[in-house]
Amino acid sequence: MFNKFSSEDVPAQNQVKASVQPKIPQSIAEEPPDVTPKRRLPWLTGIQLLSHTNQNQHFLPTGLQGIDALLGGGLRQGQVTEIVGPSSSGKTQVCLSSATHVVDKKFGVVLYLDTSNSFSPFRISCFVNQVHPYLPKELKERRLQTIMSNIYCQSVFDIFALLDLLRHVESTLKHSVKLGGSKLCLLVIDSVSSIIAPVIGGKNSQGWCMVASVGVLLKRIAYEHNIAVLVTNHMVGGENGTVKPALGESWKGIPHVRLLLSHSTGNDCGTVTVLKHTLMVSMHLHRHEIWFKWVVSFSILEHSSVLVESRT
Repeated sequence: MFNKFSSEDVPAQNQVKASVQPKIPQSIAEEPPDVTPKRRLPWLTGIQLLSHTNQNQHFLPTGLQGIDALLGGGLRQGQVTEIVGPSSSGKTQVCLSSATHVVDKKFGVVLYLDTSNSFSPFRISCFVNQVHPYLPKELKERRLQTIMSNIYCQSVFDIFALLDLLRHVESTLKHSVKLGGSKLCLLVIDSVSSIIAPVIGGKNSQGWCMVASVGVLLKRIAYEHNIAVLVTNHMVGGENGTVKPALGESWKGIPHVRLLLSHSTGNDCGTVTVLKHTLMVSMHLHRHEIWFKWVVSFSILEHSSVLVESRT
């Protein structure tokens, strides 16, 4: 089901796509059928929730120091993080960087669901060269092969395929089936809006029901299996000539964290703004009408980032 990449999939010249032969991991192929009945989550006390947060939820690096600092350590396991922004703002770059660094630091396996043919093994190889610039060629190729071997990519082009795939992933996790002997720790969907937008709008109630199902599955996979979920979303026109994240108010409640990326015209820098964060909610309630916004500037091409502003 998932395509597994190796260092041989990276083009010798400046090509951004790789021609690969799909491989089905043995653990996936041998997965038992999903016979688990639907159930509701148990009631938990406040102390149980606090204990779960302190013991089971950790942060995964994005590879961009400013974004990691902005999020208090990176992508939080057990939560859904959404990256929104216009075209060419760096959303896919953040996804590829996160996948590379998570595997490179041996946190676990990454599942990458590609809805717009944006996954690039070549760009991942560039990240490896940036992270390990002084490694001998042989060791660098070995490191690249290890990283590629722990990133599973699957192309998904409609919401029905996405729902089937997410249910399959959930079933696999429920039966404690590992990928290549490693634990899944990051699920990336780039981009979720590409396959959700066509089924919503107007009075299409069935479309909105499917969107709700996608959101519930993502949050359940993240929470029950302590996995970080990273999705991207595009921007649409709003009132008075403004722009806003796509997919409407119903989807707005799905991600725990929402970051807005914007690319500065004429250079390789951009800004990242926190639009939503669980910590921001608590601060807003504690400070009453004071709203915090953190802004971080980072270089997309040079793969570096610096925190530049914090204001109320």
